[in-house]
Amino acid sequence: MEEEVNYSTMVFKTGASPQKEKNKDSTIYSEVKTKVPAGPSAAPEKNEDPTIYSEIKTNAPPAAPSAAPEAEGKAAACSHFPLLLVCLEILCVLLLAGIIAIIYMSLLMNVQAANLRDLTAEYQRLAVEKEISDNKTEELRRERDNLNWTLEVILKFDNFPVNDYCPNKQCQPCRSGWIPFKDKCYLFYNERSPWKTWGESRKYCKGKIADLVVIDDLKEQEFLSSHITYYYDKYHGYFIGLQKIGNNWVWIDGHNDTLSYWMNEMSDSSGPCVLIIPEKNATKSWVEANYVFENKFICEIDALLLST
Repeated sequence: MEEEVNYSTMVFKTGASPQKEKNKDSTIYSEVKTKVPAGPSAAPEKNEDPTIYSEIKTNAPPAAPSAAPEAEGKAAACSHFPLLLVCLEILCVLLLAGIIAIIYMSLLMNVQAANLRDLTAEYQRLAVEKEISDNKTEELRRERDNLNWTLEVILKFDNFPVNDYCPNKQCQPCRSGWIPFKDKCYLFYNERSPWKTWGESRKYCKGKIADLVVIDDLKEQEFLSSHITYYYDKYHGYFIGLQKIGNNWVWIDGHNDTLSYWMNEMSDSSGPCVLIIPEKNATKSWVEANYVFENKFICEIDALLLST
């Protein structure tokens, strides 16, 4: 007798939400046996009971995800936290060091700026003191030069005429009757006739510890021309310290003449001496004269005191 096997399927749904496709249904198999009466056509080979299998599917809720990855993540985060803390501490230290360095540099710059201001003020003070010192030095140098100049003038005299230079104990650059110009004194001889020859004129000046005038430039020439006056006739003038030696006109101090303030119209007389003719153009007022021709003259000497 042969057993007959039948299959049936039963699905049980739980209250859980449907799962994803990957979650397969679980299947439960149950075995059911039934006895069927023997028919004439059926001759069972065995004396076995028919068996019915029923398939029961249940949608069980998915298993809870494993807590291991979450635990591992938390463990990893916990393991990184000390490192982050150390980095944060290092950053804080570096930030604090930077702030301290900035404050220190700021204070240092302020100190340096204050020192610079002090040095600048000190430099300016020293510059003012140096300028004052230089002015005093220059003043002392001028006083020294003036004293040396005055001493040289005094030493030219065997007997220095104190009363002539220092009336009422107040010294003047020039003696009474002499006219100062720059650092020189001039005596314009304006006595009545008889006047003097060139040699006598020079001798007279030397008796005054002076000599006939030596003209150095146009300014001096103009000064002399403005202080001489016309007398007797147009041929008479004032002897100066210029004479002809050979073919050259030479001043009595030894240097050759380079001014050449000669008149265009020359006098009839000629000679080795020179006169300045009054009331003429300063640059055209010299004429030649003979040694024996008597004229007025101009003496020159260094001033006792230098002009300031």
